[in-house]
Amino acid sequence: MDGHKITDVLNGSIAEEAGVEKNDILLAINGTEITDVIDYIEWMESEELELHIRKADGEEWIIDIEKEPGEDLGLKFEYDLMDKERYCRNKCIFCFVDQLPKGMRDSLYYKDDDWRLSFLVGNYITLTNLSECDVDRIVEKHISPLYISVHTTNPELRKRMLNNRFAGDVLDYLYRMADAGIQLHTQIVLCPGWNDGAELDRTISDLWELRKSVQSLAVVPVGLTGHMENLAALKPFEPNQAAEVIRQVEGWQKRFRSQWDRGFVYAADEFYVLAGADFTP
Repeated sequence: MDGHKITDVLNGSIAEEAGVEKNDILLAINGTEITDVIDYIEWMESEELELHIRKADGEEWIIDIEKEPGEDLGLKFEYDLMDKERYCRNKCIFCFVDQLPKGMRDSLYYKDDDWRLSFLVGNYITLTNLSECDVDRIVEKHISPLYISVHTTNPELRKRMLNNRFAGDVLDYLYRMADAGIQLHTQIVLCPGWNDGAELDRTISDLWELRKSVQSLAVVPVGLTGHMENLAALKPFEPNQAAEVIRQVEGWQKRFRSQWDRGFVYAADEFYVLAGADFTP
């Protein structure tokens, strides 16, 4: 992008005092182009900044600023991420967005899958739209924690569940992030007959091996609506199946707690409700 358009300057802010105005373009900070909000946040930790600004009339300014570490300049940009959001490239068999009724506001149908939103606000991502450059930035800048929708560690099964031929290959990114010390919180949307049973055991076991990086694993039941079109013929969990998932997960928890200070894998409340079981402490 050719700089980042400033859409607002907060009253009384450092930027306003320095002469930055609405509709100015931020071209660089300290001689470095800004890729997105991650770079911008990183620069905000500096005490001395040199802003390269293009004014509305085309004139370019260099503005020197001294501030406290972490102090914000008071700028709002055209895009919250200072870049366009990364959308989902999957066609998951259980996609929640594809199960929405028609006629609602457009924003509900947007499928986000952006690693920057995962870091900033805790959105779960699938890794399938990451580039090598993205992974390098995550590792080099130590972007942590991230929230990952794994669903299964079986590469071929993951390809089928996400309907994406790259979905299995990108599981290698988990190992690269783990090697870099990135903390990961993971989840499984559990679908009867797909990634449950022995496949669930495999996924739990594989992620446990990455426990120095993977901090938690949430297991949630697939949610189904009456608006499923062109999706796999999925069925909801029956009470006896939910009870089996609880038994399976709590069996792993008992083993993990004997070796670590936490249960690591956790079944969602819905499983306990479905099974009519008491919640654990």
